[in-house]
Amino acid sequence: MIRNGNHAAEEEEDRAESSSSCRDGSACSAEKRKRVIRVWCDGCYDMVHYGHSNQLRQAKAMGDYLVVGVHTDEEIAKHKGPPVFMQAERYKMIRAIKWVDEIVEGAPYVTTLATLDKYNCDFCVHGDDITLTVDGKDTYDEVKRMGRYRECKRTQGVSTTDLVGRMLLLTKAHHSNIDNAAYQLHTDNFGKGPKGHSPWTGVSQFLQTSQKIIQFASGKEPEPGDTIIYVAGAFDLFHIGHVDFLETVHKQAKKPYIIVGLHFDQEVNRYKGKNYPIMNVHERTLSVLACRYVSEVVIGAPYTVGKDLLDHFKVDLVCHGKTKVFSDRDGTDPYAEPKNRGIFRALDSGNSLTTDDIVQRIIENRLLFEARNQKKEAKEMAVIEAMKHKEDSVKTGGTQTNN
Repeated sequence: MIRNGNHAAEEEEDRAESSSSCRDGSACSAEKRKRVIRVWCDGCYDMVHYGHSNQLRQAKAMGDYLVVGVHTDEEIAKHKGPPVFMQAERYKMIRAIKWVDEIVEGAPYVTTLATLDKYNCDFCVHGDDITLTVDGKDTYDEVKRMGRYRECKRTQGVSTTDLVGRMLLLTKAHHSNIDNAAYQLHTDNFGKGPKGHSPWTGVSQFLQTSQKIIQFASGKEPEPGDTIIYVAGAFDLFHIGHVDFLETVHKQAKKPYIIVGLHFDQEVNRYKGKNYPIMNVHERTLSVLACRYVSEVVIGAPYTVGKDLLDHFKVDLVCHGKTKVFSDRDGTDPYAEPKNRGIFRALDSGNSLTTDDIVQRIIENRLLFEARNQKKEAKEMAVIEAMKHKEDSVKTGGTQTNN
């Protein structure tokens, strides 16, 4: 059970107020106390995942107000290759991340001082990986040289390239391991595995920790007058279809408190089949927690929404989208109890996109995305080799001088 969500807006206000004190703890002038630190981030934000969210979380923590620039499809195609998601989808995904205060559509691919000044940003923040233009130049060269660049730690174990690779694996293998001991082992050892990955998402090297969950969650309790709404599912490859659904759920009440129940990997595999889920439950937890419409997450929620769950969380409303509802293992309707209580509501978000649809986008353009990833990796390796060669030359020169 992880608390989160729109209630985080109050937390951000409190944090902005707390910025009135100096970061080193000393007293500040009234003028300095009033100053808001504006932070800039930019990127493609294609196949938005918890790694992107973690970058934006870290960036927001460096200041008070976060502005995020998102590149157009045309710019991405020019410098990297075709994106998986169209720009309108990517804009909306970034708006849904709770640490983002403002987005700039069609931001330039190369970050300049002019861009920072235009949006009154003190500095920009990027992860500790390499971002290059089509001709192999560092997109942050200018702001780095002028001292208006900050770096945050990249989230290990996930990238758009990695997720595309996982989806391509779906065309090569299938799972039918419901009774496999590895499934039960994963359920019994959530968060304790030596490699942090499940039997169904074996390429993931993500290591979950309680601290990471705390960083993503807000910890807000329901308040008097809140309408407690429960939704459940896989929320695999958390995408714009999920965002539109959760936004629709959010509109069902004046003061919604949305609890998302996430099914364990083996449960998702039971009703989805193939190599689903693509993201393991650790990863799906952070992806959902980053959404501004979500208040709390139940990790490993029971598939059937029963009496105990409804009573424990004092649920007022249970919602489900237009996707198919699969029966539980015993053939029963998992939503029978909320339906009997008259608190079940089927919603149409107007967005029919599913995880299957995204996988199909990748498979249909398989060769295109494989070529894009290979080109990107080759370009980055060339830069890394050049940097290493330069460092070795400096060391050799230094040794000769000392001699």
